[in-house]
Formats: sequence, C-alpha cells, structure tokens
Amino acid sequence: MTSFEKFDAADYLDSEVMVAEYLAAALEDGNPDLFIAALGDIAKARGMTEIANESGLGRESLYKALRSGSKLRFDTVHKVLGALGVKLTVTSPAA
Repeated sequence: MTSFEKFDAADYLDSEVMVAEYLAAALEDGNPDLFIAALGDIAKARGMTEIANESGLGRESLYKALRSGSKLRFDTVHKVLGALGVKLTVTSPAA
C-alpha cells in the first residue's frame, strides 16, 4: 500500500525567489482565495508571530486575514507583503 504525506507549500518557500515566484503564480491565477492562501503559506514558512509583529497586526488578526474567504483590505495586503519582504508591481500584459 502506498502512503502519501500531506503536501505543505511552506516547506519549499525557503528563498526570496521562491516566495516571489509563488506569489506571482497565485496572483496570475486571478482567484483571490488562492492569493490569500499563498500569503498564508509564506507567513507560515516565515513564522506567523514574526510576520504579525513586523506587519503591525495581531497574530489572531493575521490568521483571520489569511483565512480562505476573507476579504483582505489593500492596507493589510501591503503590510503583510512588507513584512514578507516582497512588493507588488504592475506591468502591461505585453511586458
């Protein structure tokens, strides 16, 4: 019988490049829940308490914000991205 371990993306988010690529792929999908889940995976990989402290959010507030189905405000996204050491950029589709 074959057994499988549960996949956890946080186990692979060990560099700035991986974090940026993971977020970019999640954002390109267009599904806000996928983007929120990706932010949660990265925060988990970095440590929720550390990200909460660096973003100025309470730990419980961060968990709630990164829960599937949450309606993240732009300022929360901006704070979390800053704490993660990444930023959003906008390019034209032709770029």
